[in-house]
Amino acid sequence: MDVPWLLVAHGSVTALVVVSFLCGQWPIFEGTFVQRINHFLTFGAYHHLLRLVHAACGNGARDLVLGVESYCCDRPNPILQIFYVAIIGVTYFIIVQTSFQYIPGYYVSGLHRYLSIVAVAIGALLFVLTSFSDPGTVTAENVSQYLSAYPYDGIIFEEKECSTCKITRPARAKHCRICDKCVARFDHHCGWMNNCIGEKNTRYFVAFLVWHFLICLYGAVILGFILAGELKERKVVYILTVYYGVDNSFSGLFPHVAQWLLAVHNTQILVAVFLAIIALLLGGFCAYHTHLCLTNTTTNETFKWQDYIMWRKKVNEEKAAANGEVRKSPPSKWKVFFSRSHTEADETIVKNNIYDRGMIRNMCEVFVPLSERQSFFRKKSD
Repeated sequence: MDVPWLLVAHGSVTALVVVSFLCGQWPIFEGTFVQRINHFLTFGAYHHLLRLVHAACGNGARDLVLGVESYCCDRPNPILQIFYVAIIGVTYFIIVQTSFQYIPGYYVSGLHRYLSIVAVAIGALLFVLTSFSDPGTVTAENVSQYLSAYPYDGIIFEEKECSTCKITRPARAKHCRICDKCVARFDHHCGWMNNCIGEKNTRYFVAFLVWHFLICLYGAVILGFILAGELKERKVVYILTVYYGVDNSFSGLFPHVAQWLLAVHNTQILVAVFLAIIALLLGGFCAYHTHLCLTNTTTNETFKWQDYIMWRKKVNEEKAAANGEVRKSPPSKWKVFFSRSHTEADETIVKNNIYDRGMIRNMCEVFVPLSERQSFFRKKSD
């Protein structure tokens, strides 16, 4: 049977592209084809497109492409929001049209017709809350409170004035070039939400990620139970083994069962695989942002700490070279990736996150932001 091998090949290529896109810049993949695929997906493909447009249509078409890029990447726009609504709407419509006829089924209760509506509605509500809520805009009226709430650590945050807003930028804040405003406890600008993720809406964003991870997982599992119920009710395994003499083993039955499912329930399989892949990706994002919440760190601060540590390593190496110390050959990148041991240069660099107050207090700060507490408003008079 060629069908199972086609599925394996398709899944392998999809996994390679996803891993290359998300993880291709990790040190472990440096110099490998995974890094080259990542470079092509994130930079090379667009660069070649520009060259092709310029060669085929001239400067005017190239400027048009650059203008579209500027609108999509450098200005607030609802393109990804519309895309999200389209994905959710089309996916749910396909499920309703192709799979609701099997509910209730052998393994699936009729209650799931209504649970799916509730699940999608809650996801849409979290999307609206994240997209249209104030992320924590820093203004001349509230900057003094934010300055008192978030002290400078003297390492990645030092007192300076925002050149655009003309106010003192509080620690943990950043001026978003897309939204053109300073955002307290800035995490990142999310194109999917067309909004910054900051002090006031991080809770909605994390809830959005977790809920959509659960929705996709729930949808993939329910579709799997629908397919299993169809196999049971139609006695596919019994017919294959008794009437067609197929060996009653996984290796013997799998090609025939897969061929039957692809012929009869190809839409359910495609949707289930799609939901499973999205659930896998969202699971990684959920784990990452949960870690950030538990340690009271933001995505912006993570990059700042990485830059600081790299700078300190470079300074330490230059000092060692100036003192005439013999530099040891660097360890294998695989050993560095899987080992928790550190070099001497690494041991002298300490990441002192003064905003980490313990997991419970960190989570409380995410779900009950400082700017929504009574103590925050009292600081105005201080």
